[in-house]
Amino acid sequence: QVQLVESGGGLVQAGGSLRLSCAASGRSFSRSVMGWFRQVPGKEREFVSGISWTGSQTSYADSVKGRFTISRHNVKNTVFLQMNSLKPEDTAVYFCAAAPTTLMTTRLTAYKYWGQGTQVTVSS
Repeated sequence: QVQLVESGGGLVQAGGSLRLSCAASGRSFSRSVMGWFRQVPGKEREFVSGISWTGSQTSYADSVKGRFTISRHNVKNTVFLQMNSLKPEDTAVYFCAAAPTTLMTTRLTAYKYWGQGTQVTVSS
């Protein structure tokens, strides 16, 4: 079992930066793939980024490549999403999620544990 709590969301102007954090508790954190997803009203939740349990493998949606960076600190049970050059279309609720697998995955259904989400709003 993994419990996840996101923080760091907020309102920022286009071109600005935010850093999301996800604090995890539970004995399985270090053996889980961690991911960030986002969702806007009326749309499906979409994959943003993922990181393997060792941190050696990462994956990004095409829409955020080169602007977002995912990282994790297994000792502190924390995952981060550094978001730079933010655009209005990045506005969404961002969710941290954990997949109980050591294999990198972008599939939403593979992620079994979810945080409550944090709102990110980018103004133009």
